[in-house]
Amino acid sequence: MKIAILGCGFVADMYLATRFNWPQLTFVGAYDIDSSRLQAFSQHHRLRAYSSFEELLQDPSVELVLNLTNPRAHFETTQACLLAGKHVYSEKPLAMESPQAEELVQLAQRQNLSLSTAPCSLLSETAQTLWKGILDDAVGPVRLVYASFDDGMIHRLDPTRWTSSSGARWPAKDEYEVGCTYEHAGYVLTWLAAFFGPVRKITAYASTRIIDKGLPVESMAPDFTVGCLEYDNNVVARVTCGIVAPLDKSIQIIGEKGTLYTKYVRNDGAPVYLQQTPYNRLVHGVTSRLSNWRVRFENLLRLPFSISGTQFEKKYPYARPPVFRSATSNKLVDFLRGPGEQVEAIQQQRPCRLSAEMGAHMVEVIETLQYPERFPMPRILQTRFAPIEPLPWK
Repeated sequence: MKIAILGCGFVADMYLATRFNWPQLTFVGAYDIDSSRLQAFSQHHRLRAYSSFEELLQDPSVELVLNLTNPRAHFETTQACLLAGKHVYSEKPLAMESPQAEELVQLAQRQNLSLSTAPCSLLSETAQTLWKGILDDAVGPVRLVYASFDDGMIHRLDPTRWTSSSGARWPAKDEYEVGCTYEHAGYVLTWLAAFFGPVRKITAYASTRIIDKGLPVESMAPDFTVGCLEYDNNVVARVTCGIVAPLDKSIQIIGEKGTLYTKYVRNDGAPVYLQQTPYNRLVHGVTSRLSNWRVRFENLLRLPFSISGTQFEKKYPYARPPVFRSATSNKLVDFLRGPGEQVEAIQQQRPCRLSAEMGAHMVEVIETLQYPERFPMPRILQTRFAPIEPLPWK
């Protein structure tokens, strides 16, 4: 399928980093409102540079638009693409507010077009393995989930110096204004959506812990959010997102018989571990004593570090063999899994696993987490989506 890229900023290079592993995706051109950025990007990737957004929309060869514009422009640009008869894969979020997201879902349906949205990491081997462990009843009935996407204090790392392969700078100002929850919470929320379905109820809190991050902004979005999300089947998830607390991008699935967890959701092939709940006094006693002796040993030797790992755990078998296709040396993910899934769904005339309806649900969840003061708490969510099918497991 022939694809045009709309928006040539920092993340666009990461999408194209794995393009040669996806022969079914043919990239024909790009457009950006910044002409110098467009020229640098199109030359770097040897793509046609459209002279205007309208020229891109009027190109009959373009079947799908990969929308990588600023999040606050997603609604109007995706709307224009759908009205022009193009399928759309949008970077997250689908829109900034629920009514806009719902409007895009309905427009795509009226136009008989496919609309899909990032993130695509629920298609990763790690997410699929967690999912399989839940369905295999490895930990028994799930009762609690701890999901975190904390990035550490980004502003202290001098992010204005970060550049992509074609020279785009990381959009620090925009990230601070849009908010880390809009930008990043979807990485864990979409996994939970696949595992447990739509969120039914949310109780949330948000705050700006560091007001001055070294850049002038129009308004600083919350840099810490936490919510308790209630799903069907008595599942409750505590989800945190922020750019203040130390790096933690983990998910723990806690059942009555044990815990399934992965330590880093931004690695498509990160291992999944199974830790059984102590089933008798002997195992519990051994675990407690190991923890106690670890602390004593550290104190005795005056170690300048901590020795982790005092409980019994094992790796859970991968649902699918890992395929490592890295966007960058420190971002072990393949951004094109999403467009690849969407194109395959269009060609096979089946529902896309990254549906527009799920994207709209994500917007409702995320706006609740980042702006809880706008809604009565707990908030009863209105959006729904069809159950998602896992990938074929091997």
